[in-house]
Amino acid sequence: MDTDPESAIRSLIRDHTGPVAEMRRTALGRSSDLTAIVECENGPFFVKAVRNRPGGRRDSLIRERQIDAALVHISPPLLWDVEAEDWLVLGYEAIDGRSADFAPNSLDLPLVVDTIAQIGRVPLPGFARDWTETRWDRFASDSSEAELFRGDSLLHTDINPDNMLVEGRRAWAVDWAWPTVGAGFIDPALLVVQLLAAGHAPASAEKWATRLPAWRRAASGAINAFAGATLRMYRAAADRKPDEDWLKAMVEACRAWTEHRGVTAE
Repeated sequence: MDTDPESAIRSLIRDHTGPVAEMRRTALGRSSDLTAIVECENGPFFVKAVRNRPGGRRDSLIRERQIDAALVHISPPLLWDVEAEDWLVLGYEAIDGRSADFAPNSLDLPLVVDTIAQIGRVPLPGFARDWTETRWDRFASDSSEAELFRGDSLLHTDINPDNMLVEGRRAWAVDWAWPTVGAGFIDPALLVVQLLAAGHAPASAEKWATRLPAWRRAASGAINAFAGATLRMYRAAADRKPDEDWLKAMVEACRAWTEHRGVTAE
């Protein structure tokens, strides 16, 4: 196996890219072995690559490849892919965008909310019906609460500023590393948490969520259960990685949300 990712991948993707002038690594993309902007004869392209061996990273990229066709006008299109013995590589249209600003009064917020609303309208592809969202189950108070997270909506599940790229007057939803199927209010709820972390008061964060039909349809008890489970999830992650300041910030955001909703999450 080639231990130099850039050299190996340049060779694999040449039929799609033509000669490569530069492969510029990106700072994000923790779920991949390599993410980069490839400046080339036929591009540029945004490239994600993982080593082609059994495990979560390969499974994630295969799922991302599958879901692309359902995300027309929501996510930058997948233009080509290469699966070789050692590497799995996806090549996307490169978007000249920036991470969305989630701060109070940001002009990006209506664009982000509109994109999340578009995700909520995507018809669930047949191949995705068994992608049941279960990651919050063990943090629910009991199995009946976990059942409140079930549904038939396609979910992004990683709503955050870096996964909403603003280009002009629109926002693209990127990094579909683990799309799942569940209650439609989950993506709006994850937006609420991120808005809190960006400095919103709980009432302000939830006001943005009310623009989303799935949030408006959700039972208050289901949202309360999810808020409690999300606090427990981040608290457990922060306990495992006490030096990660972003996890501490997420715990505080979730704590503010549960207090606002009168939820006890011990």
